[in-house]
Amino acid sequence: MNDGKCNLNSCFLCSFCIPEWKELVAAKKKTIRLKKGEPIFREGEKVNGIYFLSKGAVKVHKQWVDEKELIIRFVKEGDIFGHRGLGTTDIYSASASALIESTACFITSEFLEATLKTDPSFTYRLMQFYAAELQKAEMRMRNLALMEVKHRIAETLLELLNVFGADKDGYITIPVTRQDIASYSGTTYETVFKFLKTLTDSKIITASGKKLKLNNRKKLEEMVDFKV
Repeated sequence: MNDGKCNLNSCFLCSFCIPEWKELVAAKKKTIRLKKGEPIFREGEKVNGIYFLSKGAVKVHKQWVDEKELIIRFVKEGDIFGHRGLGTTDIYSASASALIESTACFITSEFLEATLKTDPSFTYRLMQFYAAELQKAEMRMRNLALMEVKHRIAETLLELLNVFGADKDGYITIPVTRQDIASYSGTTYETVFKFLKTLTDSKIITASGKKLKLNNRKKLEEMVDFKV
């Protein structure tokens, strides 16, 4: 992981905006440091801007049935979040919280609008990002409705590895709780606990506290290869 300082190169905005715009980004952005578990914004709050993660990991989540939490996506370093609130309602449709100690850059909605009007290339890149997010969200809803629970848990493990990568020992770099796995999979803590034990006993994964290593990725991918 990096040291959390914005280098004006790695986040989505700095990667795709025109070089001449970066000096203004540096002047306009606000750096926010977050403790583990700290909320960044909450569902239903008024939107005042958009965030880019410089360091750490974040979950985007919303209230689901019976007061349960559903995690919509995991955010890695360099990614956008808070963009779901942009639009005609100006209300965040989900919440965001830090999974570990994190650092984010924030820009106001007004500065984002100025960037979009000034830089067509960045606007196009953002449009592509929204399109990809929509496709992924549609697939997620399909899987939540049609996949068996154990297949959804396997999909979550693969998604965590895909988003955060593995350390030198092969463990997913971000420690994630069983409850967060359950909240992304649309199931219960108890179900996740039992299935992870089955995967551990079968040596498909290795668990060390909150850290997980996927020993047999192919087997997990076979579980996820679900056809309607």
